[in-house]
Amino acid sequence: MRTYLLFFGLLLLASCKNGDQEAKTPANTASAQTALAQSANSEAFNQSFGEVLNGYYALKEQFIAEKDSGIVQASRRMLLATDSLKLDELKADTNVIATARTYSMGIAAELKGLLGEPRITEQRRSFQLVGEQLYDLIRTVHYDGQVIYHFYCAEAFSDQGATWLSNSVEVRNPFIPKKMLNCGELKDTIDMRHK
Repeated sequence: MRTYLLFFGLLLLASCKNGDQEAKTPANTASAQTALAQSANSEAFNQSFGEVLNGYYALKEQFIAEKDSGIVQASRRMLLATDSLKLDELKADTNVIATARTYSMGIAAELKGLLGEPRITEQRRSFQLVGEQLYDLIRTVHYDGQVIYHFYCAEAFSDQGATWLSNSVEVRNPFIPKKMLNCGELKDTIDMRHK
C-alpha cells in the first residue's frame, strides 16, 4: 500500500514540476494568477471534505479520551465520510483527482484496519497512517475551507515519533495523552484560504 502511495506521490510531484516550469513564462503568469483566483473547490466538495476532517478530529479526541467505543464510532463516522467524499466535484485536473482518490482509498483501508485491531496501540498506529495520508490529501486537493495544523511528537511510539492534524494550535497529543498530553511541536500550518 505504501509503495502504491509513494508512486502516486512521485507522479504528483512530477506533474507539479512541469506546471512550475510552464508558469515561469511571462505569457502564462497572468493566466496563472487568474486561474488561482478561480481555483476554489465546489461547495459540495468542501462540505464533504469538511465531514472527513470533522470525523478525523472526533477520532483524535476519542484517542485522547481513550474510549474504546468512542474510537469505534468515530472511526466508522470518518470511514463513511471518506467513502462519501465528492471527488467528482473537485475542480482539478485528472492527475490530481486520481491522486486524491488513491489517498482517499488508503485512508478508508487504514480505517477498516483500525476497526479490526483489538488493542489501542495498534489502533493508534493506524490512526497515525490515516493522518499522514489525510495530510497529503489536504495538500493535493488544496482544501481551503479552514486552517489545519500539523503536529509532531518525537516521544510517541517509544520514541519513534508520530504526527497528527488539528484544527487548533493547542497541543493535544492523541498518542500518549495520559503521560504527555502536551507533547508536540507545530510542524506545518496549512492555510490555502483565498485572501
